[in-house]
Amino acid sequence: MKQIPPVDLTRQYQLIKAEADSAVLKILNSGRYIGGEAIATFEQEFANYLGVRECVSCNSGTDALFLALRALNIGSTIGSTDEVITTPFSFFATAEVITRVGAKPVFVDIDPDTFNFDLAQIEQAITPQTKAIMPVHLFGQPVDMEGLMAIAKAHQLYVIEDCAQAAGAAWGDKKIGSIGDVGCFSFFPTKNLGACGDGGAIATNNPAIAKQMRILKEHGSPERYRHDFVGINSRIDAVQAVILSVKLPYLDYWNEQRHQAAQYYQELLQYVNCLKLPQALPGGISVWNQYTVCVSSSPQSNNRQLLQEKLQQKGIISMIYYPIPLHLQPVYQDLGYQKGQLPAVEQAALEVLSLPMFPGITPAEQEQVVYALKDCLLEI
Repeated sequence: MKQIPPVDLTRQYQLIKAEADSAVLKILNSGRYIGGEAIATFEQEFANYLGVRECVSCNSGTDALFLALRALNIGSTIGSTDEVITTPFSFFATAEVITRVGAKPVFVDIDPDTFNFDLAQIEQAITPQTKAIMPVHLFGQPVDMEGLMAIAKAHQLYVIEDCAQAAGAAWGDKKIGSIGDVGCFSFFPTKNLGACGDGGAIATNNPAIAKQMRILKEHGSPERYRHDFVGINSRIDAVQAVILSVKLPYLDYWNEQRHQAAQYYQELLQYVNCLKLPQALPGGISVWNQYTVCVSSSPQSNNRQLLQEKLQQKGIISMIYYPIPLHLQPVYQDLGYQKGQLPAVEQAALEVLSLPMFPGITPAEQEQVVYALKDCLLEI
């Protein structure tokens, strides 16, 4: 029985092996591993790809969000009451960075069809303390950025896009990450554009914001041994930069492979009644970082957990993103959210299951996943 993993990075590497090996060896032979031409080159290439004026590389997607908040002066004063509206359905870093800069995350419920936050609930969450909105383009599905930017403009709020899972996605004719005040990217290996280690970047059309982030990520230092702010050490290394430069020209090709795989899953699963399939909003271009279905479940009968276990027995490795919504995390008990307050995300957390999805997954492998899935559903 062939095992189907949730992601297989070796196939991607085989396609770029000669280019990547050569680029990495060139860096190793140069002796310049931090900073330098490799970093500047990738930053310019990624800015050009997104259609923005500035790209600032950093150590991770988490640092990208942190630097964006700091550069926009959110939560930076002692006793700050600043608030940032975001989704409760994301990796913890989305809310964590808001807390780290001294601001308060304010969660609004999700649209169960897209898993992204529900724009209809944004305005009622805005208070005089609100400084920014942080949309997350979850699983590669873009948020309705036209609608969101209209809300932000009406209330004079910053928009910080969390694009960790959405490199290459678009809303209308604009790339995700180029629409808000800043766009924050992760290059963790499993992302659509992934390094072979950690990495991140911030995109913006505002040179002043970019300048501030470049200082903040170098210990708050505009020049050597002079420090204007308390910053952080957040650099991407030259090896990761050249790997990303090699991979970037393939990004649209790999995203198209993801799209084709998603369409085939839709075709294979359309008549499976106990599953809810993911939906992409009209007006957006999804890049399908994950293909996530919902399995009818409840706290009393967790069919999702049973299904995942039975799939694993058949060699199909699925993932759960995310089992605990952010508003119910123990660390955020002091925010006062109660179970049942955000029902859509709480139900999604019980039901979501991500099937194997990566560039190069074959139709035969997808058929193996679906046949196993159907068999397992008959057993629970």
